[in-house]
Amino acid sequence: MIKMLHLQNRILFFIMASHNLLGKEGEQIATEFVIKQGMIVRERNWRYNNLEVDIIAETPGRLHFIEVKTRSDDEHFDPMKSITKAKIRNLVNASNGYIHAYHLKMEIEFDVILVIGNAGDFKVQYIADAFYPPLRTYR
Repeated sequence: MIKMLHLQNRILFFIMASHNLLGKEGEQIATEFVIKQGMIVRERNWRYNNLEVDIIAETPGRLHFIEVKTRSDDEHFDPMKSITKAKIRNLVNASNGYIHAYHLKMEIEFDVILVIGNAGDFKVQYIADAFYPPLRTYR
């Protein structure tokens, strides 16, 4: 995909890498899946400082912070290996930012949606409550 940016009477062209295009398409497929499941999509690609949540959706009384993972094939792909401790920490921190920013008092869960395949031929796997926020212990 080629994007144009107009900057002080100059046109700059950016070429998106194919893996970025696949990721964007995967997020769109995941968003459509979430809507078909009856959830209300509140946000896509919501940013908190330098952190991002792919999809924030709502069911009655519950917020879903959803990480989307897109791959072109599922050979040798363990999706939960891509959800590292750092990724979990970032999602938890971003979710806290969202909850505080909007003064929400709802239950939350962290879900993962796997989108595997290529244009026009995707499989979607939804993992509800994929992980729980780590407990902080103080000494």
